[in-house]
Amino acid sequence: MEEILSDRRKPQVEEYMTRDVVTVSPDATVGDVASRIAESEAHSGFPVCERRRVEGFVSASDLLLADPDEPIFKVMTTDLLVAHPEMKVTDAARVILRSGIQKLPVVDDAGNLVGIISNADVIRSQIERATPEKVGKLMRTLEQIHDVELEQERRTVPLADLTPTQGRVYADELEGRRYELERGLAEPLVVIDNAGTLLLADGHHRVLAADRLGIDEMDAYVIVIDREDGVDLGMARTAEKEDLERIDDIEVVDYARHPLVQTTKRLQSDE
Repeated sequence: MEEILSDRRKPQVEEYMTRDVVTVSPDATVGDVASRIAESEAHSGFPVCERRRVEGFVSASDLLLADPDEPIFKVMTTDLLVAHPEMKVTDAARVILRSGIQKLPVVDDAGNLVGIISNADVIRSQIERATPEKVGKLMRTLEQIHDVELEQERRTVPLADLTPTQGRVYADELEGRRYELERGLAEPLVVIDNAGTLLLADGHHRVLAADRLGIDEMDAYVIVIDREDGVDLGMARTAEKEDLERIDDIEVVDYARHPLVQTTKRLQSDE
């Protein structure tokens, strides 16, 4: 019984798949599909469907050396790996990893296409599972220290409303967070709503990367302190001490100035 309940708690493919799937017809020509792939930044291939039923999958490699007038059903891959909506994301991840493919069509019991799940979706599912654990730990710590009851909400927060609690970020990690954001992989922020003041508890690199990309708001787990006058938080005092009022106040420093790197260099020179 415990194993069954445990499986039910694990995220399923239907929770993370993309439902609005672009498909092509078996009768479309190689030339037409090649043009669509060339014009698209998001697609390197398409499920091939007759009405809603999946007949195959066509990728850019299937089109190589094919006659532009050839119908897709003659060049598409028909030996398909597919996922079911109720399949565990971890199982879909194993299929994606072992097969070397990037996307799995998701079909229902009748073989009809209902979505598609990619390796990026799998990564996102793991990120979003990790964040609630982080939030829960922070909430328990704050409740114990300040003897206060807290609530948790999921919100979209404007970046301009955030008060940073960390004075510096590192340039190389900033680039990593930018890469994740451009691919939709960044985890939600962790924010504390302290009587209306939104303190950024986790996600400074992500916020600064988002700001540089022209993103105005982000998804966040918000810990709400249910007191009219708020709570005297140490991170709020840190922000005030370092004159941190908005994300523009965060300093970007080179990785060479990271404390761990400086310590390592000092130890090496002492040797």
